[in-house]
Amino acid sequence: MFDVFIEMFSYAFIVRAVIVGFLVSLCACLLGVSLVLKRYSMIGDGLSHVGFGSLAIATAMNLAPLTLSIPVVVLAAFLLLNVSQNSKIKGDAFVALLSTSSVAIGVLVISVTTGLNTDVCNYLFGSILAMSKSDVYLSVTLSVIVFVLFVIFYNKIFAVTFDEVFAQATGIRAKFYNMLIAILTAIAIVLGMRMMGALLISSLIIFPALTSMRIFKTFKSVVISSAIISIFCFMIGIVISYLYATPTGASIVVINLILFFIFWIFSHFFRRGL
Repeated sequence: MFDVFIEMFSYAFIVRAVIVGFLVSLCACLLGVSLVLKRYSMIGDGLSHVGFGSLAIATAMNLAPLTLSIPVVVLAAFLLLNVSQNSKIKGDAFVALLSTSSVAIGVLVISVTTGLNTDVCNYLFGSILAMSKSDVYLSVTLSVIVFVLFVIFYNKIFAVTFDEVFAQATGIRAKFYNMLIAILTAIAIVLGMRMMGALLISSLIIFPALTSMRIFKTFKSVVISSAIISIFCFMIGIVISYLYATPTGASIVVINLILFFIFWIFSHFFRRGL
C-alpha cells in the first residue's frame, strides 16, 4: 500500500486532487451535519445543479470556472433560504425548480457552444484531471476560510441547528447563521464539483453525517466522526480510482455507501446488545 501511495504522488495532478479533495471533503462533511439535522440536505443537491449551469456558462464565455461559479452558487443559496420562505413556492419545490432549470440552461448553453462532448461528463461526474494550479490555490484558500469560520462560529451553528427558536430568544441571529451555513455550503460545493461532478458532490455533504449518526448521538461526536469518515472514504476512493481506472467521484461515493451500510448493520446489532 505504501508503494501505491509513492507511485500515486509522483503525478502532479493526483497531488492537486488529493490536496483539494482532502480540504473539500472536510469542509463539506462538517457543514453536512447541520444540513442533515436541519433537513436542508436537498439544498446541497440543488446548489450542485446550479453549479453545473454556472460552469457551463463560464466555459461558453471563456471565463475562469470557479470565479464565475462561486458568486452564482452563493446567490442561489441566498435565494433558496430567503425567496422560498417568503413566496408561494416553498421548500423542496423551490429547490427542484431552481436545480432543474439550472441543469437545462447548462446543457442548452453547452450544446450551442462547445457541443455535447466529454466535457459534459466531466461537469456531471467530475474529473481528477480538471484541477489546475490556479484552481488549487483558490480552493485551498477558500477551504481554509470555510473551516476557520465553522470553528469560530461552532457554538452558534450548534445552537441554530438544534433549536432555532431558542437560539433567537437568547439573542443569536438565527437567520444570519442559517445564511452563513448556506454560503459556506455553496463554496464547498463549487470547490468540490470540478472533481466530484454536479451529480455526486452532494454525497460529500450527506453520507458522512448520516453514517456517523448510525452510532454517535451527540453533535460534537457526529462532527468529529463525520470528518474522519469523509477523509477516509476520500482517500480509499482515490486509491481505488487510481488502481482500477474508475471515475474518482463514483469511487468515493461507493466507499461512502459501503461504510454507511457497515455502520447501519453495526448499530442494528449494537442496539440489540450484541
